[in-house]
Amino acid sequence: MSALVALALLLAVAPPVGAHHVGTYTPRDNEITTNFKQVKFSLQARKFDVALRLFEQGALRAAMREKATSLPSGLEASTRAALQAQDALEVERRLMIFFAALARDLAIEADRQLADPTLTPPARAAMGQRFLEAMWRYYNLVDFAVSSRDSRTSTAVRLAFDEAEGDAKITSAPEADRLRRPFRRIAQILSNLIDTSSPSPRRDS
Repeated sequence: MSALVALALLLAVAPPVGAHHVGTYTPRDNEITTNFKQVKFSLQARKFDVALRLFEQGALRAAMREKATSLPSGLEASTRAALQAQDALEVERRLMIFFAALARDLAIEADRQLADPTLTPPARAAMGQRFLEAMWRYYNLVDFAVSSRDSRTSTAVRLAFDEAEGDAKITSAPEADRLRRPFRRIAQILSNLIDTSSPSPRRDS
């Protein structure tokens, strides 16, 4: 499990903030999500120089570099180039890809860990809930960007989250094994989103 996945899960284990409902659960920020919001607010204020500095010095760029092998080629460099070009929509698209990738990787890791045959049904349900909260921390930041580009994908992701949330409440065997299916679906949907939203190598060269 990568350090980023471990960090996301660690931060997800916190005192309950209330029931997790997609669209109403408010995740706690970590360094990556805080830096994202700083960059986003600077772009909205059209302070492109500030946004560029925050990106260059912040956790977003560091995380992109750490996960470069699982991201579309050149995502970190092209995000910086879009900031330099003061192209807010292009920055938004590339950050959407990045956060979709974070959520996808957590869904893949959830499916792997939930397959452990030694897990009791309550432990599997609790693990599923922690992964859902960690994934939603990232995906909810870009759901509007996803929806504005592909409303069907946004709806499909939300439905899969809702299904996983419901299955995570089931603590009796063998029903708890159903929890892996929506995680696989989320991973596939987000992988497709990343592929279709990523520019061709020619555009990034």
